[in-house]
Amino acid sequence: MAAAQAAIVRLFRKTQRPTLSPALPPQGGGSALLTPAEITALAAQARLLARLPQRREVHDHHAGDWPSARLGRGLDFEESRPYAPGDDIRDMDWRTTARLSHLYVKTYREERQPVLHLVVDRGPAMRFGTRRRLKATQAARLAALVAFAAAERNAAVSASFWEAQDHDLPPAHGRHAALAIARAAAAPCPPLPPRGRGGGATPANPPAQEHRLARLAADLPRGARVLLLTDLSWLEDRHAPALARLGERCDVQVLQIVDAAERALPDIGLAQVLDLARARPRWLDTRASAAAHAQAFQARQEYLTGLLARAGIAHRLVGAEEEALLPCLTLENHA
Repeated sequence: MAAAQAAIVRLFRKTQRPTLSPALPPQGGGSALLTPAEITALAAQARLLARLPQRREVHDHHAGDWPSARLGRGLDFEESRPYAPGDDIRDMDWRTTARLSHLYVKTYREERQPVLHLVVDRGPAMRFGTRRRLKATQAARLAALVAFAAAERNAAVSASFWEAQDHDLPPAHGRHAALAIARAAAAPCPPLPPRGRGGGATPANPPAQEHRLARLAADLPRGARVLLLTDLSWLEDRHAPALARLGERCDVQVLQIVDAAERALPDIGLAQVLDLARARPRWLDTRASAAAHAQAFQARQEYLTGLLARAGIAHRLVGAEEEALLPCLTLENHA
């Protein structure tokens, strides 16, 4: 483990080069969401995830797909075509050649992997947690794990980070690309907006979710795999058209990260909480609100499940406190 951690630290130092630094988010004064030791452990888990069979192979080539160096040219016969100078004689189709009295060669369907694109929600609502870690930290853990698993397969992986000022990392192969994604996902979250005179905060103006979803659908190649790591606190009916367009073009899956207190309120009596989505404080009687809170959570989940299903998007809950992440990913292997 010490040797593996030292290797990660060396990679951290290498990624300080100017080729990677412009794509990284600005580093604030807060603490990183993940330590180098935690990223090392996630990289080790990714090797197990990478050994699992992929959910399905993708044979159709779309503009922007990246061929994997490990897959070769494929074994599935595609067609026979006339011989051209430079063709490999081992691919000669002797039966067709004998039948038509002209040289023909066999061509094979090239195996390809689509781009894997990670979307990491780092908005205000993700900076909440009552057990072990913030939801944003769990999103960073999942992003790092999936990115390192993609690197083990030599698949191309890219990422978008949703916060006050969105930023992207372009498609790339290898552990350096995975580490860049892990570092960006684990960077300190930007500070929350300052409190206003009324005790609330002055809300920031991040890009509207419709624009974010439309940009993904426009920029990503058809057939790309998209893994959205978010709490879905923003999702409403008005997002359905943009979601449907994205789901039609790409293979989209959502891992919805929820905190234990969002499922069931802790019994702590009267407490003041900060509504991160609306940027204002409020008082909450947890004992009186527990039953209504649980019912509201269940109703919200049914609504989200239906909305995503109509858009053709797979959806799964992940607790922010969950330590083992492989079970969250093995049923639908994303890397």
